[in-house]
Amino acid sequence: MKKRQVNTTSPANASSSAGLGVFSYHLLAILTIAIWGVTFVNTKVLLQHGLQPMEIFLLRFIVAYLCIWTISPRTVRSQSWADEGLFFVLGLLGGTAYFVAENTALGLSYVNNVSFIVCTAPLITMFLAIAFVKEVKATMPLIVGSTIALAGVGMVVYNGSFVLRLNPLGDMLALTAAICWAVYSLAIKKVSQGYSAVFITRKVFFYGIATVLPLFLIKPWQFPLEGLLQPAVWMNLLFLSIVASFLCFLWWSVAVKKIGALSTSNYVYLNPITTVVASALFLDEPMTLMAYIGSALILLGVYVANRERRPGKP
Repeated sequence: MKKRQVNTTSPANASSSAGLGVFSYHLLAILTIAIWGVTFVNTKVLLQHGLQPMEIFLLRFIVAYLCIWTISPRTVRSQSWADEGLFFVLGLLGGTAYFVAENTALGLSYVNNVSFIVCTAPLITMFLAIAFVKEVKATMPLIVGSTIALAGVGMVVYNGSFVLRLNPLGDMLALTAAICWAVYSLAIKKVSQGYSAVFITRKVFFYGIATVLPLFLIKPWQFPLEGLLQPAVWMNLLFLSIVASFLCFLWWSVAVKKIGALSTSNYVYLNPITTVVASALFLDEPMTLMAYIGSALILLGVYVANRERRPGKP
């Protein structure tokens, strides 16, 4: 007579393990945004050494693409031409269009304006998801949390000295960058149902490189190659390539797949916090009281927006 196996895992323990698993993906999204916030410092150093925004983008994506081949399956094409077209859109929007639009906007408009507009990406993601994804509903915590976080972003970015100064072209480019990232996050969720995060990220790097190369016909490469041997240049490029691109784009794909585009995108609000902290540490730009208050509002807003009601719990 066979002994009946008894499941010793209680529902409470199973629920706790599942909760810890989901929590780890939220931490992954937070870590990714924290690193992306620091890249402002790395990019500023490279710009000071003479590299142009498109040159920085191309170099970081080439190195990241080579890195991801070390862990990627050798499958070259996706399952269909329709999926391949979607990967092209991902590389164009999440790579070339986003970075070129944002960096060009910085040269045309005020840094504060660009920073604030780009941080509206989570709000745009929410509106697009509500409009086109029938499973997504506008909940009160999501709306209230997003509003609080956006107010905090404004306090951190403008630092209490808000003056409305518009540059239509620059501000529209910043808004374009935010829209590109919102669509990218939603599209990543769609393709993640049939492909691994590694495969998706490799495709994004490839099409990001492919779509930026034609722009050099308009504005040719200028930086001397021997300049890449400078420690400040190659060290910052390696950080942007291996950590901020190879690892972070991979982590972002995993987080979107596991906890959804809305929850992941809400962490973009944290970007100004890591930027001002990094600036204080490495660029001697001290944090002000307004920055502290704004950072607290961002944290509160992200917490409220990402709260999920569970059965039997308030």
